Amino acid sequence: MARLFRRDGDLPRKSFWQKVKSVVTTNWRVAIRGGVDQGSLEQLEQVLLEADFGPSVTLKLVAAVEERARRGTIRTEAEFQTALQEEIAAALSVGNADPAMHYQDGGLTVILVLGVNGAGKTTFIGKLASRLQKSGKRVLVGAGDTFRAGAIEQLRVWAQRSGADFVGGSPGSDPAAVAFSAIDAGVTRGMDVVIVDTAGRLHTSDALMDELRKVVRVIGKRLPNAPHEALLVLDGTIGQNAVQQARTFAAAVPLTGLVVTKLDGTAKGGVVLAVHEALDIPVKFIGTGESAEDLHDFHPLEFAEAMFES
Repeated sequence: MARLFRRDGDLPRKSFWQKVKSVVTTNWRVAIRGGVDQGSLEQLEQVLLEADFGPSVTLKLVAAVEERARRGTIRTEAEFQTALQEEIAAALSVGNADPAMHYQDGGLTVILVLGVNGAGKTTFIGKLASRLQKSGKRVLVGAGDTFRAGAIEQLRVWAQRSGADFVGGSPGSDPAAVAFSAIDAGVTRGMDVVIVDTAGRLHTSDALMDELRKVVRVIGKRLPNAPHEALLVLDGTIGQNAVQQARTFAAAVPLTGLVVTKLDGTAKGGVVLAVHEALDIPVKFIGTGESAEDLHDFHPLEFAEAMFES
C-alpha cells in the first residue's frame, strides 16, 4: 500500500501506532484476562486525544474497543490493531461520507476551493489541475484570491506546469468578477473543469465570509447549479482549530468535501475524523507533500491502515 503519511525526513518521532502500541504492550493482555482495565482505556483515550481525534470521536472509539474486548474478540496485539483500524474506518464511513468527486456529464464542472492562507489551498489546486489534465480533462484555473499577488502568480505557474488554462485578475480586483470571467472563459473555450481559488484571509473575518457568499451567488448566476463542488482545504497540523475553521466556512458556503493537507507520520491524523464527525462532510483528498503525486484520493480503510504504519 502506498504510504499516505509524509515522514518529514524520517525524524525519530513516535508514530500513532507506536503510541497506541505502548498501551497494548504494558497491560492490555493482563486487562483482557481480568476484564477491561480502566487504566488501559484511559491511556488509549489520552493517545487518541493527543492525535487530534477530538473528545466526541475519542469517546466513541474507546467505547467501541471496550465493547469488543468485553465480547472477547481482542486477545492479541494484532486483534487490537485490527479492531481500532476498523472502528476508525467505520467512523469515517458514517453519514455523508462519499469521497468521490462529482463531475458533470457533457458539461462544465465548477470546483470552488476555500481555506485560510497557509493551509495549502494554492498547492492543492495545482495538484488537482495536474491530475485532471493527465486524466484527459481540459482544465481552467481561476485565480480568485486577488488579495495576494503571490497567490495569483503561484496559480499561474501551476497552470503552466500542468497545461491548464488560466484566468486571473489584477491584485485587489473583485474576486467574484474573476470567478465570473473564469467560468465564462471555461464555457467559451469548451473546458471540462474550472477550478476557482478564493481569498484565504482569517476565517473569523465577517467581510471575508460575505465575500465568499457573493462569489457563490455570482457563480450560480453565470452557470446554474454551480459550483458543483465546494472543497475546504484544512491544514492537518493545526489540530482542533481545524474543526472551528470548518464550522465557520460551512456556515457561509455549502461545502461538499474536505481536503486535509500536511499530514505526517507522527501522532497526528485524527483531526480528519474530528472534522468529518463535526460537520458530516466527506473527506475527498489528503495531501502529504509538495509534488503533484502527493495528492491522494481518500479511502477510509486505507487511511486507517496508514495511521498504523511505523
